[in-house]
Amino acid sequence: MICSCLPGFEPKSPIDWDLKDGSQGCVRKRSLFCGTGDGFLKLEKVKLPDTSNARVDMSLGIKECEIQCRNNCSCTGYSSAYVDGSGCFAWFGNLTDVKEFTEGGQDLFVRVDAVELEESKRHSKGSFTKKRLVLLCVLVVVGLLTLIPAFYYLFNRAKGRGLARKERLRKLLFDLPSSETNDETEATFELPVFNLNSIVVATDNFSIVNKLGTGGFGSVYKGKLSDGREIAVKRLSKNSGQGVTEFKNEVILIAKLQHRNLVQILGCCIEEEEKMLVYEYMPNKSLDFLLFDQTRSTSLDWAMRHDIILGIARGVLYLHQDSRLRIVYRDLKASNVLLDAEMNPKISDFGIARIFGGNQTQANTNRVVGTFGYMSPEYAMDGLFSIKSDVFSFGVLLLEIISGKKNTSFYREDPSMNLIKHAWELWRGGRPLELVDHCAMGTSFPQQEVVKFIQVGILCVQEQANDRPTMSSATFMLSNETTIPNPKQPAFILTRNSNRSNSSSVSVNEMSTTIVEGR
Repeated sequence: MICSCLPGFEPKSPIDWDLKDGSQGCVRKRSLFCGTGDGFLKLEKVKLPDTSNARVDMSLGIKECEIQCRNNCSCTGYSSAYVDGSGCFAWFGNLTDVKEFTEGGQDLFVRVDAVELEESKRHSKGSFTKKRLVLLCVLVVVGLLTLIPAFYYLFNRAKGRGLARKERLRKLLFDLPSSETNDETEATFELPVFNLNSIVVATDNFSIVNKLGTGGFGSVYKGKLSDGREIAVKRLSKNSGQGVTEFKNEVILIAKLQHRNLVQILGCCIEEEEKMLVYEYMPNKSLDFLLFDQTRSTSLDWAMRHDIILGIARGVLYLHQDSRLRIVYRDLKASNVLLDAEMNPKISDFGIARIFGGNQTQANTNRVVGTFGYMSPEYAMDGLFSIKSDVFSFGVLLLEIISGKKNTSFYREDPSMNLIKHAWELWRGGRPLELVDHCAMGTSFPQQEVVKFIQVGILCVQEQANDRPTMSSATFMLSNETTIPNPKQPAFILTRNSNRSNSSSVSVNEMSTTIVEGR
């Protein structure tokens, strides 16, 4: 059923109207000044409005009925009482439940202002008839005093729905076991909550055309809100194993973080069986989409790679030092770095991040989650993680950005070789520039600066956590001319025998996630 406002009226809430919710009704486009050119528009073949606020006078004809209504400024419309034209109905208030019939029905005369009368005359030309309008399921609201009760009811109902959505979110976040996430309290949590209908409309009912990708958690869709903002919607799969725990963790963490190098979360949706996160849309996709493709990588010259590296460094530094929460990210990799329209890098996906206390320097876990090739040795093998674990991952990513190669890309040719070992051998042999992705970057780049970046990258992947710089030191060395320590031999091998754990790998969309659980 399609709802439409009467001539001279418009939806009170265009957003709700677009979502097929006409419960707030219509309001006049312009205030009605009685006796200053206002008149009546004829609507043909309609079901007459509800007569609870109408008066009837069977002694009057249609002409006398018009005169009586015109002389009373409270009269909003009139009609014959019978189809033969006898009797008079005059309405004083809202005109509700008006419907158009294809056959039968009666004529209804609705009071409108002078401007609307003139516009109706212009627009009626070329329509089915000069004064015929499509009327289906109409609620016309007139008079401020009569609107107040209805508006009060609708406001409270909408407020109740919003509170219900908030309550569902809080129940999910704070009634679940906190697992390995954090002890964040409900009192400090705030995040906008979208209703399901708005997400369905924005994504065209999760159209396959709008699908951006799929991961272990579910699928990501592009969408556009009614206010014009482009969004990315992460929709949790009903079959996602650790999805609910990671969903909870990400909502609590990223809602409190704001930095130009972190992806911005706009809100979430928990309704019916759906659990979704809503982010700002990143038009240039993820870093790995460009970096590891022979053709697309040519768009990344040194200046752009330089800025991406520094942007990532500043984002991680913010997590470690400058945010309200001290956070160890635990899953820094090329696919988790998104690029906006200006190619600014933004770190995304905080599902396995951890909050550290003010004096806490490291933690231990029996459930190691992360990506093979990016995990530090102490984390992969012993479950120990700290801010230095993120530094190791950053070092791997830095070397990947310079070389255009994945850390694990050497495995098929030589299982004992990886990018870290390759970079170290070139460094030790005095040939660090051979690491550069010359096919994409050519030869026109500042060699001394690139060598400095390689040196910092190798420092970040030292085997011992104490030998790695902090993100503050790494960012300073990358951004300034300063003395940089000579690196030791870094960590080549990311697995070693251990009696305390067993390991299994799960491949999800070209991403290997290693899970290590204590015996």
